[in-house]
Amino acid sequence: MVLIGRNEGARLVAALAATRGARQVVYVDSGSRDDSVARAREAGATVVELDRSAPFTAARARNAGFAALEAPDLVQFVDGDCALVPGWLDAGRAHLDAHPELALVTGWRAEIHRDASLYNQLADAEWRRPAGQIRACGGDMMVRAAAFRAVGGFDPGVIAAEDDEFCTRLRKTGGQLERLPQEMTRHDADMHHFGQWWRRAVRTGHGFAQVGHLHPDYFVAERRRVLAYALALPLAILLAATFSGWLALAMAALYPLNWWRTAQGLSRDGLPKPEARRQAVLLTLSKFPNLIGMATFHLRRLRRAQMRLIEYK
Repeated sequence: MVLIGRNEGARLVAALAATRGARQVVYVDSGSRDDSVARAREAGATVVELDRSAPFTAARARNAGFAALEAPDLVQFVDGDCALVPGWLDAGRAHLDAHPELALVTGWRAEIHRDASLYNQLADAEWRRPAGQIRACGGDMMVRAAAFRAVGGFDPGVIAAEDDEFCTRLRKTGGQLERLPQEMTRHDADMHHFGQWWRRAVRTGHGFAQVGHLHPDYFVAERRRVLAYALALPLAILLAATFSGWLALAMAALYPLNWWRTAQGLSRDGLPKPEARRQAVLLTLSKFPNLIGMATFHLRRLRRAQMRLIEYK
């Protein structure tokens, strides 16, 4: 198992306590200022501390953790703010043993403190995706070591959606990915403020742009929605306002329409209607921080600047 973290505190302690069943546990620390390293050593994990002279990324940490493993066959990657659900390791291993065509399996992630904030509720809804064949998954995954080596691991320069990028390369080499209908991890987003959610949405936009730049066929719909609602439509409204206030208002009505359609979709997915309406507000608004994140990536790319983390905790 490879566990990665940075200043996770009590969340890391819980993650370490849930690692029973793994033959070897490697904890990779990305410059923590708390006692994460000491806690990991106390728990018996092999500790890798990343060199602080290079930018930290989850991808870089996972690669370093994989390199520290001794003769792995299957590797479970877990983020430091997650705790494995009992029974997952056996279930994932058994499914991979029974299906040699699969490069990885993942399961369901859920928020530990789902109802502590609207932002946690939104994150919980993001994690709940249908089981079956998938195109990509989050950072919690069980991967065949041979498949990991075949694609060269994660791209350490990708600061967000690095898991999507990794999964895309796995698929392009013929690997199949599957989400099992089973609980895998409990996650602690710990989002209680609008600013945290905004920074997380900026990071998401950075991932849309960076992974889309590396794989133009991926995140296509996401990038189009961001450009349509956060760039093209505001510019069109401003232009229309110079000719007709009524036309500008009519065009601005596309935002509440988008909110209503989003809320209806969330409700059909099983969310209570009041909660669906509140989450739809954030999803409608998210296109603007997403655009900032996309622009940040392209500015960094054009300036040949380093891709540095965008943290929300």
